[in-house]
Amino acid sequence: MICILISGCASLFSDKPFQSSNIELRAPNLMAAYNKPYTIFGVTYYPLKSAKGYREIGYASWYGSEFGNRTSMGTRFIPERVTAAHKTLPLPSRVRVTNLQNGLQVDVIVNDRGPFKKGRVIDLSRGAAKKIGLSGVMKVKIEHLND
Repeated sequence: MICILISGCASLFSDKPFQSSNIELRAPNLMAAYNKPYTIFGVTYYPLKSAKGYREIGYASWYGSEFGNRTSMGTRFIPERVTAAHKTLPLPSRVRVTNLQNGLQVDVIVNDRGPFKKGRVIDLSRGAAKKIGLSGVMKVKIEHLND
């Protein structure tokens, strides 16, 4: 289970805004294991029941080398897609991430848990990070997109 929780972020979702006829953003299943409390490195996290109105400013990093790993939702990680990992947002959630250094924005699907490094609030896939010019660790604003 821990392996699934700390794997790279990814999704079956396209980086094109939900145009694929066989893939759609669905409402979070709050009964799913990936939306239940979990413990990593001795810290217990409690996923939110709703992301409505969620906003946060903090530090983001990115994933890219975990190609093929499973996300918390069970999907395969594909680094070039626009996905993310967050510790407590319900899975899946759709959020806008803004790089506060340059103002660039990307809309991503949060489909994984993490990051579990101190001081980081979100991990972006390499594809998402590239769209907003994120390299290393940078300060971002995260806003839930009402679906």
